[in-house]
Amino acid sequence: MLTIGSPTTSLFTSTSCNTLLRELQQIWTDIGESEAEKDRMLLELERECLEVYRRKVEDAANSKARLHQSVAAKEAELATLMAALGELSVHSPIQTEKRTRSLKEKLASVTPVVEDLRMKKEERIKQFAEIKAQIEKISSEISEYNNLNNTLVTNLTLDEQDLSLRKLSEYQTHLRSIQKEKSDRLHKVFEYVNEVHSLCGVLGLDFGKTVSGVHPSLHGTQQEQSTNISNSTLEGLEQAIRMLKLERKARIQKLKDVAASLFELLNLMDSPTEEKNKFSRITSVLGFAESEIIEPGVLSAEIIEQASTEVERLTKLKASRMKELVMKRRSDLEGLCKMTHIEPDTSTNPEKSTALIDSGLVDPSELLANIEAQIVRVKEEAISRKEIMDRIDRWLSACEEENWLEDYNQDTNRYNAGRGAHLNLKRAERARVTVSKISAMVDNLIFKTLAWEDEKKMLFLYDGVRLVSILEDYKLTRQQREEEKRRYRDQKKLQDLLQTEKEAMYGSKPSPRKTNSFKKPNGYRANGNGSMTPTPRRNSFGGATPELLTPRSYSGRQNGYFKEMRRLSTAPLNFVAISKEETMSFASVCGSEPGSPPQG
Repeated sequence: MLTIGSPTTSLFTSTSCNTLLRELQQIWTDIGESEAEKDRMLLELERECLEVYRRKVEDAANSKARLHQSVAAKEAELATLMAALGELSVHSPIQTEKRTRSLKEKLASVTPVVEDLRMKKEERIKQFAEIKAQIEKISSEISEYNNLNNTLVTNLTLDEQDLSLRKLSEYQTHLRSIQKEKSDRLHKVFEYVNEVHSLCGVLGLDFGKTVSGVHPSLHGTQQEQSTNISNSTLEGLEQAIRMLKLERKARIQKLKDVAASLFELLNLMDSPTEEKNKFSRITSVLGFAESEIIEPGVLSAEIIEQASTEVERLTKLKASRMKELVMKRRSDLEGLCKMTHIEPDTSTNPEKSTALIDSGLVDPSELLANIEAQIVRVKEEAISRKEIMDRIDRWLSACEEENWLEDYNQDTNRYNAGRGAHLNLKRAERARVTVSKISAMVDNLIFKTLAWEDEKKMLFLYDGVRLVSILEDYKLTRQQREEEKRRYRDQKKLQDLLQTEKEAMYGSKPSPRKTNSFKKPNGYRANGNGSMTPTPRRNSFGGATPELLTPRSYSGRQNGYFKEMRRLSTAPLNFVAISKEETMSFASVCGSEPGSPPQG
């Protein structure tokens, strides 16, 4: 008799069957059944058992087939979902099959994975839908709220067979790209709107009306309407800006013409400060470029009209005050000439101008125009003379430093420790360097002046005197002074030699340098930190030593300076007439002067 199942179950079943079979055989024996009948009934019993087993096997096979079909369907769905989502790291049923043979275990392991992927697919579809909706919305804004771009819609058709992260990344990249384009357009629109606002403010125009003409959404009166960023809006704003800039340029030119006349008339008429301040906004426009004029209303039609009216009024007033204007501009000319050291034209001096106006022989306007032309010529000449005038200033500054250094060298207490002494020492060092360059400065200045005269075909006059003559006289005087100093040092060496011989013959005497002191005022003044600083002043070595003459020395001497120079240059030094005290004082000066050559 066949038995199936586990060993424990089979043993239990076998024991039970044997017991029942023995009990049945005992019953049959008690009944008195024949052996043949017993065999027949046992065969029939065996057939019935086999039939039961056969039905159970068929049921189990059908159940296995259904389970196998379910597992296969789940695995197919799993593969489809993985392909659609682009998943590669999901728990594979093949790996599960390697670990267990049970179909129920396979189905139990695959079902949760499939459910998870289904949820992930639905979430992924939502993400695609949201991104697509945003792209379509932004595209409609860029394409002026009309039909969507056909190419864009075609590219964004949702395919549920491809929901991978790569595809999602492409959608997100597309979205970021179109968002950046929207941001750039918004930024450009705001820049254009701000520029239009600034231009309208300067020109005094209605900003709201100007931008509303381009698109109503730009004015910001309707909060629910977003700012239009289409191509037509950008082009409209660009066109508006071009028109406003052209208008600004035209108004600037008109205002400059009016403001130039107004500024000139206000100065000529010597208008009070209060009246000038009324037009300070207008006159300030003259010195600015177009892009720098940003003050609201400064180029409005009302301002320009107001300035034009004022120019007409001042022009009428100017005719009645022409004589005063001529005298005022002549005074301006003389002041300019004095500042630039240029001789003014004598043809329009106050006396001649007054006489011509009073006699009626000359139109005051012509005379004023002549003076204005002279002012222009002086300004132009001053520009051409600027380089040389700057060199003259540096030369005069070096001369002042030379005078200060001479005073400083005469001070016997200059090396004493005191507050500010180190500052004077540093200044003295710088002054020596500067003084050493004076000769080169003068030679270079003469060279530049001669080059200027050759180029301009005219003499370079400084307060009416030719600058080259001044510089040559200065060089001659400086050479004479250096010669006098050299002769004095030679004389001093001779005196020292005689003194040494006398001491050798009659015995030494106390040195007058130890007993005598420099009794002249040292010319020091207190500076800010309490120390004493020498005041710049000229010093001559001996009563007849010529003084160095600079352009400042010639101011007011245009007619007699050559005579004075000849007198100074021919006067010799009289060492016999110098007192002993002055000799000792001068010796201390020369002995301490760093620019003098060594003695002995």
